[in-house]
Amino acid sequence: MTTPPSPSAVDCYDYPQYWDLAFRDETLFEADFVESAFEKYARLPLRTILEPGCGGGRLMVELAKRGYQVSGFDLSEPSVRYVQQRLRRRSLPGEVFVGDMTDFTLAKPVDCVVNFVNTFRHLTTEEAALAHLQHVAAALRSGGLFLLGFHLIPLDADPECTERSTARHGQTKVTLTLRVVDFNRRRRLERIRFNLRVKSGQRDLKLQSEYDYRLYTRKQFLQLLAKVPQLELCGTFDFNYDIDEPVPLDDELSDAVFVLRKRDE
Repeated sequence: MTTPPSPSAVDCYDYPQYWDLAFRDETLFEADFVESAFEKYARLPLRTILEPGCGGGRLMVELAKRGYQVSGFDLSEPSVRYVQQRLRRRSLPGEVFVGDMTDFTLAKPVDCVVNFVNTFRHLTTEEAALAHLQHVAAALRSGGLFLLGFHLIPLDADPECTERSTARHGQTKVTLTLRVVDFNRRRRLERIRFNLRVKSGQRDLKLQSEYDYRLYTRKQFLQLLAKVPQLELCGTFDFNYDIDEPVPLDDELSDAVFVLRKRDE
């Protein structure tokens, strides 16, 4: 019997091709939601889309295929290079660069900003989260949308949590395991360990990373949002991304997707 390799303590984001594969099943739902939310809530046509923290670019590529002018950035240089390669390979236009979610400027405002899958929670301080919202508001055209998706923490949330999922593409199989290894409601931080197992032909790769995430209850997020009056909350949804099924923003909601609109200036 072959002994599986020990996990390497690396940054999983340095392997965007496998990270994106782990989440690829969400891509079409997310892209459809971008279009349907814009049709329902925006006050202008959808042409330009920005994705901060774009990772391996699975959503950017899908939206570019649908004819939108896309741009994105990420702190991970391997991820940025990977997105650039994907766009070139498909002859799709798009701008991708290394950038920080708390400090960015655009040459021209965009119609839509998209930030899904807990990317926002990587900003572990109030100052960083507020700076991101303020920069997003500055980057949006009046009447445009900011679509923000992340996990809220219900008041009765169980800090013990493990999730596992598997995805396949061709001969490549990726298994992603997420485990909460530290949870501190007072400090509003949880630490999540990601184990990524990749099997592709003769290759058997095990990667392990840990990241800190900021905790938000419903009330805490609304208090933060109130500090950015340029953005108004239009609707709340869950990770089913069904525009016809808004959900109540209460203390039981966990998988939250917020539709925020830039107020007229």
